[in-house]
Parts: sequence; structure tokens; C-alpha cells
Amino acid sequence: MIEQAKNSATATTVDFNEAIHLPLSELAAQSKHVFVTGAGGFLGKAICRLLRLANIKVTGFARGNYPELSQMGVTMEQGDITDLSRVKEAMQSCDLVFHVAAKAGVWGSKDDYFKPNVQGTENVIKACKELTISRLVYTSTPSVTFSGVDEAGIDESTPYANNFLNFYGESKAVAEQVVLAASRDSFDKTKLKTVALRPHLIWGPNDPHLVPRVLERARAGKLKLVGKQDKLVDTIFVDNAAYAHILAAIELSKSNSQCIGKAYFISNDQPITMAAMLNNILSCVELPPVTKRVPSAVAYAVGTALEWLYKLMNKKQEPIMTRFVAKQLSTCHYFDISAAKRDFGYTPLISIEDGMKQLKASLNR
Repeated sequence: MIEQAKNSATATTVDFNEAIHLPLSELAAQSKHVFVTGAGGFLGKAICRLLRLANIKVTGFARGNYPELSQMGVTMEQGDITDLSRVKEAMQSCDLVFHVAAKAGVWGSKDDYFKPNVQGTENVIKACKELTISRLVYTSTPSVTFSGVDEAGIDESTPYANNFLNFYGESKAVAEQVVLAASRDSFDKTKLKTVALRPHLIWGPNDPHLVPRVLERARAGKLKLVGKQDKLVDTIFVDNAAYAHILAAIELSKSNSQCIGKAYFISNDQPITMAAMLNNILSCVELPPVTKRVPSAVAYAVGTALEWLYKLMNKKQEPIMTRFVAKQLSTCHYFDISAAKRDFGYTPLISIEDGMKQLKASLNR
């Protein structure tokens, strides 16, 4: 049985394809050729799929080869986001950009994250300006505000973190500020309009990150909860995240757009305990619920020690625990998404419960 989320606002699932039809038609009337960085990623593919449902011409940019996107009708361009000339070449004739590409993770050097996430973003902005592309939707992250303490129903007035526990969050905070500043550049003759969206814990069928990691650790007997108290977290079903990006792009095109130069939290608007979320995933493949716990102080101490040891040994693989992960798993993270509802009409279309049904079906094929 699916464990129910503790709703801050009850999510009602509707027919997704029916609900998305009108927004996609509106976007198709505004955009003839869309560029998607990170097209081969989980969210990037979901955005590409929606765009192709509307028969919008899509060019996807990624480092790897993704035949499934080509079969979808996406024109794929391979390249590195840190190569400005390659980015600009691939963006020719586009009129809207979804910049989804980023290096995610919790381990690595500063250059590992700042080159793709900051320099790469600067390249996308430069290419937009040189090619007179007027709209850019940037995929950010709530990690830009996270400093290791509870985030209970925070909104966009919350400042960027003063102390980041990894280079991912820090690099995304810098990149987000670069994106938002680009739309306020009084010397920018192209009048680039930008918006940043902050989805938290994206999941769903074919998720290559959260779901397989949870299942792998559960099957190995290594999945544990951190802390004595279950804290609420926000998540977002992948199609809801893609839908929010479509709505933001539509709003950017309006002469009286409410979202230009702003950042927005987006979620399923259903805060749920981490234990409940993990157990929902486990129940999809009939694995027993997670019950083992580790004190938060112990997890943090282990993460600190492992980080020190891995740096000393110059190990590239991610430690099983880090300070960031320990804090993430022992604090609450749920957000007030009123601004996204108000400014570009976002409400989640697929509830956690129905999203889990889709996940279960995909895992048991």
C-alpha cells in the first residue's frame, strides 16, 4: 500500500496529456525551435518529450549519444557546455532555451562543478545574447539556500546559503545569480529574459538517480534513516517538473511577464517524510520498509571522516556518506510554492500516489 504524503495542499491528479495540451499549444505558437541543454538527462528528456508532443522543433545538446531522443524527433548535438563555440554553433536558429545541463552530485573538486555549472551557464547566456535569443529558462536547485539547517516552508525571500557543504550547491548558487542578473543588464540590447526554477528531488519512471540508488542500497542491506525524528521533505514527479518549465517559458514571452529575473521553488506541494518516500519506492518492488536508523551526529561525523580520508587518498568515487548527505537526510526541506502558482500558474498535475503507480509499473515491466 502506498504511504500517504502529509499534504500542505491536496494534490489532485488529472489527465496529464489533456491538461498539458493547451499550454503546449500556446508554447508552439510562440516558439518554433527550442534548444535544450542536458537533453539526455532525466528532466531534459521529459522536457524534450513534451515539446515534441506539440511538434515543436527541438535541438538537444549533450555530451553523450541518446538514440531514444533522436527517435523522438529531437535533433541531437554532441558537445561540452564549457565550449562556447560549440554551444553557439548548436544553438543556431533557436528562439527559446531550456538550460538543464549541470554536474550534480555531492563529491568532487571545485573545478569539477564550477566549470560546467558556472562557466557552462555563462556560455549559454553569451550564446543567447550573440544569437539574439530572448528567453532562457534555467534549472536551478533548492540547494542554493541550504546551509545544513531545517527549511520548513521557506519561500524565495530566503537568502542564498552563507556556508555550502559541497561545491554543487555553491556552483549552482553562483550560476543562478548569473542567470537572473542577465535579464537585468541595462546594456543588453537583446533584452534577454530569464527565469530560474528550483525543483527538489525529481523522481519517476526511468529515474537514473534517486530510485536506483535507494533500491541498490536496500537490497544490499545498507539503506538507513538518519536521525531520530522523521522530517518532511518536498519531492517532485518528473512530469510536473517538466510542466513547470513549459509554463515558465510561456510566461517569459508575455509583455507583462511576472517571472523575469526571478527564481522559484517548485515541488509536488505534498511534503512527505523521508521514511515514507523511501518506503513508497521500496513497496513498488515489494521490498520491506526501511527501519534501521543512524543518529544524525554519528552520520555527520562519519561523513566528515570519510571526506577527509577520500581527499587524503585522492579518491574520485563518492563516499557512502558526506557532511552534506548527513545534513540533507536529517533536516526538513519543504517549500512554499505560492509564487510559482501566482506568477505562471503552476500546480502539480500528478500526485505522489499516482506517480508511484507509474513508477511501480515501470519497475515491474
